[in-house]
Amino acid sequence: MNIFLTLDYELFSGSNPGSVKNSIIIPTQKLLEVGDKYDVRFIFFIDSGYIQRLSYYAKEYQSAAEDLNVVTKQIRELHQKGHDVQLHIHPHWEDCTYDENGWHMDTSRFRIHSFSKEEIDDIVKRYKKILIDITGDEIFAYRAGGWCLQPFDKLKEALKQNGIWLDSTVYEDGYNSSNTHFYDFRGSPKKSFYRFENDPIAEDENGYFAEIPISTYKVSPLFFWQFAYFKKFGKDKHKVFSDGIGAGGTSNSSMFRMLTRSSKSLVSMDGYRAKLLKKALIANAKEDKNGNFVVIGHPKALTPFSLKKLDFFLEYATKEHTITTFSNFCKNNGINLSNK
Repeated sequence: MNIFLTLDYELFSGSNPGSVKNSIIIPTQKLLEVGDKYDVRFIFFIDSGYIQRLSYYAKEYQSAAEDLNVVTKQIRELHQKGHDVQLHIHPHWEDCTYDENGWHMDTSRFRIHSFSKEEIDDIVKRYKKILIDITGDEIFAYRAGGWCLQPFDKLKEALKQNGIWLDSTVYEDGYNSSNTHFYDFRGSPKKSFYRFENDPIAEDENGYFAEIPISTYKVSPLFFWQFAYFKKFGKDKHKVFSDGIGAGGTSNSSMFRMLTRSSKSLVSMDGYRAKLLKKALIANAKEDKNGNFVVIGHPKALTPFSLKKLDFFLEYATKEHTITTFSNFCKNNGINLSNK
């Protein structure tokens, strides 16, 4: 299988988003130490709205300027070392403010759909340019913040006009409906690569857009009870490196479903979920040995436990499969990065 190790490179969206050092820089460095052992490359979906907001306040606050410098330096180094740098959008940064006390978070417009089509086009254009200015390379792939990809018609033209044609947001049976999050991926194609045009869960062989879904693995409710237990009572090995606090976002109905019956879980390198990496790969390869296997992660959610499990996973995966980036996948399959 082709294995894609993807990371959403971002702070938390709660009242305490966390520091750049502990939520992004340090855990990313620790992640790279594991990856370097096996000479693998990661795909980083960069929350570039945060970088733009930092740039705005860096002119007035030294602390913001220092954060901007360290985060852009790391992104540039990631790109230079062959890791993919792609677009991740959390538009609530448009409304967040900063002063000598740090960030004041406003997530009232967490979903990009809270903005008009004209505003969305402007956001996509500006946020993509930020990454191009840092890396000097083309940006063609996207992951929606909070998985909020639907309804797609409000995003379609903005992504197309800005050359964003590869998406990796959808996951099988994914569903959430809360005050901040909405997505419904139930009924999506049971494929690890497909084309679409107007709806990310409706295959269209001639569609402009391509989807490489995040992989899933069926788990019992016991797993999520264990997950909750270790998150609350786990010792240092289960403690995230980040000093931030999340804003939640999972609806009560989704939480009840996970705790009461078997469900599809995202394949993730975060926290306790990393325990399932090898089992999930084996199960997915059994169904489609020539398919794609996408792992999601977040530097802010990594723990000593998850890095140890990732190391164990890579030791196995690199012997049997190909760990690659979206850029290399396209090049090896004759796909033009501009989608022409």
